[in-house]
Amino acid sequence: MRTSHAPAPPAPPTPRAPARSSVAAAALLGAASALLLALVAAEWRPLLDLDGGISRTTHRWAVAEDGLTQAARILTDWVWDPWTMRLLCAVTVVLLLRRPAARWTAGWLVVAVALATAVQQGLKAALGRERPVYPDPVDTAHYAAFPSGHAMTATVVLGLLLWLLHRHGVGRVLWRTSLVVAVISVAGVGLTRVWLGVHWPTDVLGGWLFGALTVVAAVAVHRRLRPADANAAPGRSGGTRPPSSSPAPSTSDDPPRRPR
Repeated sequence: MRTSHAPAPPAPPTPRAPARSSVAAAALLGAASALLLALVAAEWRPLLDLDGGISRTTHRWAVAEDGLTQAARILTDWVWDPWTMRLLCAVTVVLLLRRPAARWTAGWLVVAVALATAVQQGLKAALGRERPVYPDPVDTAHYAAFPSGHAMTATVVLGLLLWLLHRHGVGRVLWRTSLVVAVISVAGVGLTRVWLGVHWPTDVLGGWLFGALTVVAAVAVHRRLRPADANAAPGRSGGTRPPSSSPAPSTSDDPPRRPR
């Protein structure tokens, strides 16, 4: 009697969907960032008029609402300051370094944030855009305006930390809480910069766009260079499954032997 061999298990599907979505997101963010950069560099009049109209309105509100202005100053100078974000990143790096399997990710996080800072400062130096000037300022800031360093730093740091939390499979409550805090922080820091009159609205928009582009690019690099880590189950340092304890199916024509 001839028995047919058991079919081989199908090969696991290649995870191409995340790669395609990352490419699409990077292309969209890159196009939007490049367009905004070109319009700001060319000093396109409709964009400048829009910036000026919004800024003048928010400045009047900031002068009239002293309580909100003081709160915005505390949030932007302490809670959402770029150095606060870098300190949060440093704490995360220390926690990652405690796990040997996550040391590459710790270095990746440091490099991504450092490159984002270099790009931000390089754009500021290249464009040299002046900040808003008012006869009765409610706050002051120095160096060039575009893009907003507060907005870009918060977007990069919080975006990367959110991805790390998602990759490690944290609980639903912690994930939702972190997501809400990150969204409020990224949006809030941009609004406070415009409210305090130290940035034009398009400076903040540029910080958000370039920050999001940095996050998408950094995540794509991590997935490409560390695919085993990206596909690993939460709580494990590798993506391989433990060997199964069940015996392999027999393909022999002989009847099974009885245990003695």
